[in-house]
Amino acid sequence: MPADLMTLLFSNIDPIYEFHRGFLCEVEQRLALWEGPSGAQAPGSHQRIGDVLLRNMRQLKQFTGCFQRHDEVLTELEKATKRFKKLETVYKEFELQKVCYLPLNTFLLKPIQRLVHYRLLLQRLCGHYAPGHRDYPDCCDALQVITEVTSILQHSLVRLENLQKLTELQRDLVGIENLIAPGREFIREGCLHKLTRKGLQQRMFFLFSDMLLYTSRGVSGTSHFRIRGLLPLRGMLVEESKSEWSVPHCFTIYAAQKTIVVAASTQLEKEKWMHDLNNAIEAAKSSGNMTLALPGSAVCIPPRRPSDEVSLEQESEDDAHGPHSSSEGPGQHRANTTVHVCWYRNTSVSRADHSAAVENQLSGYLLRKFKNSNGWQKLWVVFTNFCLFFYKTHQDDYPLASLPLLGYSVSIPREADGIHKEHVFKLQFKSHVYFFRAESKYTFGRWMEVIERASSSPGKAGGPEEA
Repeated sequence: MPADLMTLLFSNIDPIYEFHRGFLCEVEQRLALWEGPSGAQAPGSHQRIGDVLLRNMRQLKQFTGCFQRHDEVLTELEKATKRFKKLETVYKEFELQKVCYLPLNTFLLKPIQRLVHYRLLLQRLCGHYAPGHRDYPDCCDALQVITEVTSILQHSLVRLENLQKLTELQRDLVGIENLIAPGREFIREGCLHKLTRKGLQQRMFFLFSDMLLYTSRGVSGTSHFRIRGLLPLRGMLVEESKSEWSVPHCFTIYAAQKTIVVAASTQLEKEKWMHDLNNAIEAAKSSGNMTLALPGSAVCIPPRRPSDEVSLEQESEDDAHGPHSSSEGPGQHRANTTVHVCWYRNTSVSRADHSAAVENQLSGYLLRKFKNSNGWQKLWVVFTNFCLFFYKTHQDDYPLASLPLLGYSVSIPREADGIHKEHVFKLQFKSHVYFFRAESKYTFGRWMEVIERASSSPGKAGGPEEA
């Protein structure tokens, strides 16, 4: 890594990391006192957390400059990996390690996203306490401080999320060299079936603020999608398809040089696509830009190892109990990127969905049971980026397995499921069924809430998706 990039990266990450080490230590010390003998004897003195939160939220304000430079870090890191082959090799090798369970640049979003998490935690805490509680004033003050910080950084977060998404797609799409262009914004990605001479063919579509791309799955053994067409939004028209196609959920896209007919998987998916397309077309009319950058010549990328071609139903009821379960193969986390999940689940995800997902993250111990098994297995579960990651304990460095939740419904078990335990929720996609048992009524409610919100696709034309 070039020295200037090293300095830029670590001068903006290290201070935030060191701050959080201190913050964590304070919270752990307070928790030990809270649960220790002195906390039980005199609950008033130690059973409070607001003072710790207020002090640390105030300290966080001084790192605003570091957070604002994270998009510069991401940009420079991307440029350097293009310029220095050795760095690119190391970067790719690191991404194949189990500890890197998401694309590496996704982790650069986590520090700012964590601030949003603190704000939401404090909102819940202020709602939990009665106004007369001794912890209430400090918690309210801490909420006010972190709300100010997140307001200042909101624009940076939006810019950073868009840049990360374009960078991720630049790697996954073959045939477009300059996807990252000033002013280009990601809007929606997902699966539609395109009407061709051979009938309906599955295609992956990507909607940006200036163009619509459609792609097909790369050759077996790669994690790439090959560009099949690019339609500028300028002059585009979208309308309901005539019934003569006799295909449900159809609509027609009229572009300057080409007309295509596509079918969505459900009426709701169709409405979401038409809604976002029409809004993007209107916005493109009023913006002065022409299409920012047309695709370059197709880039020849060597195929990855065959182990990258992973079924998303990574866990079977037989192998998930053993140490080599599900996503242990090299690079298998690439199948957890939303592009691949949308392809396999025949659905789509919008920018609004990604933003909502940031606000619906959760971790904690859960007991998991498969549909046809008897026992419950205790796991540390992290829900982030539309995916459940399963660890043996909260101290483990990498997940044993993962389960992407796009397309899954969350519900309470029915009588027929034969689950006779409290605080259990059920996750189902077609014939894939999992049961999870929470430790308390409160944590059960939180898990239901975050999974429901993150999987019900808020980037919508209508209401949440039906379960």
